Amino acid sequence: MSKRADVRIRLARPDEREALEALQWRASLANENDRPQLEAHPDAIHLPAAQIANEDVLVAEIDGGVAGFAAVVGGELDGLFVEPELWRNGVGAALVDAAAHEARRRGLTLTVTANPHALDFYKRCGFTVEGQAQTRFGPAPRMTR
Repeated sequence: MSKRADVRIRLARPDEREALEALQWRASLANENDRPQLEAHPDAIHLPAAQIANEDVLVAEIDGGVAGFAAVVGGELDGLFVEPELWRNGVGAALVDAAAHEARRRGLTLTVTANPHALDFYKRCGFTVEGQAQTRFGPAPRMTR
């Protein structure tokens, strides 16, 4: 990561669901490795309203604008998405730190079934590989922090 942005973390609001889902699309399609599978399976991009209602979605803001979000369901980092133009500015790492704190607050260890293309990012964030999981798009590292 090149520089660390001044990131503020807060809970998502129900009226933000569509905007956050659009951010999820932008971030997902910006990853060239994942684009073909996502274009073939657009149903893979979805932010359930229940996750927001259950206070499972953390939003990262920079200067009052949404920069990214993470979904923490139980102790699982269920999704992590950052605006592509803000990649490598510390937004994702700030969200992971907040997600780990939230998991600990719930008495859980943060886990993630990592996108194989993001493995180095998760390792830099303090995750260790514990095994492998099968996803709809193939095998992926199972990690804990």
